[in-house]
Amino acid sequence: MRPGTRGPRFRSAVSAVIVSLVVSACAGRAEPAGEAGPGTAPDRSGYPVTVTADGTEITLDRRPERIVSLSPTSTEMLFAIGAGSQVVAVDDQSNYPPQAPTTELSGFEPNLEAIAGYEPDLVVTDDTGDIEEGLAALGIPALAQPAAETLDDTYEQIEQLGILTGNGEEAEGIIADMRSEVAALVEAVPDFIVAPTYYHELDPTLFTATSETFIGHVYGLVGLRNISDGAKGAGSGYPQLSAEYIVDRDPDLIFLADTRCCDVTAATVRQRPGWDGISAVREGQVVELDDDVASRWGPRVVEFLRAVVDAVTRLA
Repeated sequence: MRPGTRGPRFRSAVSAVIVSLVVSACAGRAEPAGEAGPGTAPDRSGYPVTVTADGTEITLDRRPERIVSLSPTSTEMLFAIGAGSQVVAVDDQSNYPPQAPTTELSGFEPNLEAIAGYEPDLVVTDDTGDIEEGLAALGIPALAQPAAETLDDTYEQIEQLGILTGNGEEAEGIIADMRSEVAALVEAVPDFIVAPTYYHELDPTLFTATSETFIGHVYGLVGLRNISDGAKGAGSGYPQLSAEYIVDRDPDLIFLADTRCCDVTAATVRQRPGWDGISAVREGQVVELDDDVASRWGPRVVEFLRAVVDAVTRLA
């Protein structure tokens, strides 16, 4: 989910989670390159390759060397798998890693002419709208990677990028490391007779995320109970709570994902009327998160999970 957005674009018992950790995503595998004809040398590059993403098949005949990323999460994935040198431009929200070639390109309102100006041989976006059709008309291949709903979606997207960019081995390594770290973190969660409750804050107007979102999925990995699941508007995945609702539900943990955007801190939360009586505030269990780490579904989601596990462990 990009900063400033709350809903549709950003989409558990522990036993179910453990199962999901050992089941690898099968979609997005490369199809074998065609057989070499008589008298021709075989193609050693591994191309052409094909992946299917968001219901659309994309085939590349050669390794892309001028990639444009219009998704902060995809940008992080590309650099993590070693494809950073192939990226020539990223959108204005892609602020990590620091060496990413940030431009004024917008992922919210893509400008086809501006994108084409970078002469890309692959565009990666989290937009499932008209941009793919527009790029196709210009002969520019595009890969749409919409917001993940689970970690398996994350793994699949990393794999897709690895296949298309010629960094498949590096991508598989990242996925293996993530799976291992996630499994270790989940294993480290202490047992509770009654699972702790939590509130995840997206902004100071008290928008939050339910268990049905990717954010909620991460918390579900450690068995936490989300106080927003029964709130009005929970069906959207991103309801806006009232202060009274939060105080009444008295969460054991509060996670702030609006520290960078809005300067919210544990201290400012304590100053809110009535909030000093909430268990999380009273017991010092207000956790300040990095907004970007907590809202993107790329490799750094492990950092998000680690922050959650550390907080839960302190409750034990």
